[in-house]
Amino acid sequence: MTRARQHDPHTHQHEPAPEGTEDVLAEVGPRLRRIRKERGATLAGLSEATGISVSTLSRLESGNRKPSLELLLPIARAHQVPLDELVGAPPVGDPRVRAKPIVRNGRTMVPLTRQPGGLQAYKVVIPQLAEVPEQRTHEGYEWLYVLSGKLRLLLADHDVVLGTGEAAEFDCRLPHWFGPTDDGGVEFLSLFGPQGERMHVRAKPSAKK
Repeated sequence: MTRARQHDPHTHQHEPAPEGTEDVLAEVGPRLRRIRKERGATLAGLSEATGISVSTLSRLESGNRKPSLELLLPIARAHQVPLDELVGAPPVGDPRVRAKPIVRNGRTMVPLTRQPGGLQAYKVVIPQLAEVPEQRTHEGYEWLYVLSGKLRLLLADHDVVLGTGEAAEFDCRLPHWFGPTDDGGVEFLSLFGPQGERMHVRAKPSAKK
């Protein structure tokens, strides 16, 4: 009679980790250091709050010590953040877009999509600022919708102003620039493909005849 094979709990201990695990673990150390510094905490202070030695915390942040639940749980409690934030785990089952604003040259861009590639959507907020219009070209197509304020659009030889509720779409291979008018700041939605992020050719505005 054949006996059923007993389960050995150590059978899988040497199996390779799932693909991408090492990359995730490598990011934990820098993330721990960033979160600690954002809160103005020192290694000594964090050690006192967690009971983890300063040397262990330092090795965790430098990547010389692999993170474990035993170490990460008290750190998460001390910083009062979810464990997911320490390990950079993507939200599961939550349809909300956790937008992190991007600030570039005074412009605040709030991403409204989170999937890589394909169509990207942003809410853009630009305060009234002294900016010299400089037209650029790149591959792709762009669509703009003004939420509030006025948006000035320079498209090839055209110079138009869009008000609240107005939209524009154009081929990005045409020299273009858009920004606020002298009347104040502007908020608008911007939709474009991945090529829209590569503004690689600059073109000066055409001289008016």
